[in-house]
Order: sequence, then structure tokens, then C-alpha cells
Amino acid sequence: MSRWAIGIDLGGTAIKAAIVDEKSGIITDRTIPTDTASGPAGIVVQLAGIIADLHRVASLTLDPLDCAGIGLGAPGAVNAETGTLSYPPNLPGWAVVPLRDNVLHYLQQHKELSIPVFVDNDANAAALGEALYGAGREFKDFLLVTLGTGVGGGIILNRKLYRGSNGTAGEVGFMIIDFEGSSTHAGIKGTLEGLIGKKRIVELARLMIEATPSGSSVGRFCDNDYTKLSPRHLEHAAKEGDAVSLAVWDRIGSILGVGLANVVSLMDIRKFVIGGGISAAGDLIFSPALDQLKRSTLPSMHDGLELVPALLGNKAGMYGAAALCFG
Repeated sequence: MSRWAIGIDLGGTAIKAAIVDEKSGIITDRTIPTDTASGPAGIVVQLAGIIADLHRVASLTLDPLDCAGIGLGAPGAVNAETGTLSYPPNLPGWAVVPLRDNVLHYLQQHKELSIPVFVDNDANAAALGEALYGAGREFKDFLLVTLGTGVGGGIILNRKLYRGSNGTAGEVGFMIIDFEGSSTHAGIKGTLEGLIGKKRIVELARLMIEATPSGSSVGRFCDNDYTKLSPRHLEHAAKEGDAVSLAVWDRIGSILGVGLANVVSLMDIRKFVIGGGISAAGDLIFSPALDQLKRSTLPSMHDGLELVPALLGNKAGMYGAAALCFG
């Protein structure tokens, strides 16, 4: 019998959880809205509830003795050894929370469950998921980059997750691309996330549309209401040949390429798995990113450079969180 675990992806909008078989993957999953207003204590109650529910379901067909534990991917800085989560950006009101111990205690006291709990950063968990079950299976070393509301990352070295000495390795979104620029994110100028996060992509598109006398066809995808403009609208317009939308993606891809070039130069990582909702633009962003990556690195660094789309989508975090339990 193979082992199984419960993998949880804790986000600011939703809590996604799944029963994951070590060999065959996700058996069943659940999603509930995150009750951010309830604070750490309320969310621990939510986590314990969904864990108990999935453990009950799993125990109908799987041996409880084969349960390897509960894996939890959380946003923010995580000390994987202590299970402590610090200042998660998408969970307002949180500071430093002993998340692992709080979940363990609540499960024991209120759900009569004594199961090991493992906690790590959500992007780290997603990277581990792609390494074991997704696009990174063939790579010894790679960087996962998630493009969405923000820009996250997770590093796999020699098939193992690299966390750094304090658990914050892989935060590619906070690399400085333009330290004198006007874009500021989290109080820092010119970060990768501040330049190509979802909000900035839309802002850039609006500026470029305003500066183009001939206009853009992207308006018909958002009913000419640019307050509703989204990267998906820009994707559709670009695929129909809209010059402004194509220019936006070229710019975003080029900025991403500069960020990846820094990683190549610093760590000699040549493989990049790109995920997150923005990555759905595909070659619109991959092609200029790879071109700029090559322009921003020495020719001796070009051998083996590869950008590939992530395969697990929004389930990568659940897969990776469960993989934390499998060792």
C-alpha cells in the first residue's frame, strides 16, 4: 500500500485541500473561502475542520496507518523546522504565528486526531509539487516562478527544495530590476513583482493605450470599460494581432527575462517552470522572456536554457504540500 497525505494550500481568498496518494496523486479535493476576518484563530478552526473532513473521507477507503501527515503551504515567510508563519501578505492582521503547533493542538483537542503537520511557504510547496508530479520531473535543478497577483518562486536543487537559512529563498518577486524606477511594491522600488504583477500589467496597458493615437482593439474585450481591463483581455487581443497588447506582453516578458537572467548568473540554474494565472498567455510572455534572458546573460550561460509551462495549475500547492509529508 502506498502512503497518503492531506495537502493544503492556504491562500488569502481560498483554502484548497486534497487527499493525495503518494503514487497516483490527488484522490479528492475541497475548496472553501478563507475567513480572513476571523484572524489566525479562526483560520486554524477552518483548517482543522477541512482536515477532519478529508481524514474521515480518506479513512473509508484508505488505511489511516498509511497517512504520512498533513502538509500545509502558506503565504509568507515560513520556518519549516518550527512551523512558524511570519507576516503573511495576504492574511491581514497576522504577525508571527506558530501555525503548525496551533493546528496540531486544535486537531488533538477538538478533533481527536494526532497526525504530524508540516508547514512551508506556498511557492516552495508548489515547486515541490511540480518537481514530483509536474513539469519539473525531468529536471535536476530548476526555479518555479508563479505569475499572478504577485510573483513568487521556489528553488529545486539536486531534486530537493532549497529554503535558505531562514526559509525565504526563492522570493524572486523581490529581486530589484529597476532601483531608480517609479514602481514601488511593499516599500521597495523596482521589484520584479512591482513591475509585472497583475496590477502593474493592467496599469502598463492603460498607459500604452492612452499613448497610442490609433487606439487598441482590447477595448471590445472589456466593453470599453478600462476599469475592468485584465491580463486575460490583453491575451485575447494580442492573439488577434492587437499591436498595443502585443507590445504590453513583449515588455512584461522582457522584464521577466531580466529577472531570470539574474538567477542564471547567480545560481547557474538553466531550467525555469513558469506557472500562475498570468502564464496562461503562453508564448506571448515566454518568447520575449527567453529572448531577453539570452540577451542578458553571457553566451557561455545559454546552453540548456529552457522555459516550460507548469503542469499542475492551481493544484500544485496541494500536491506539494502533501509531498512535504512524504519526505
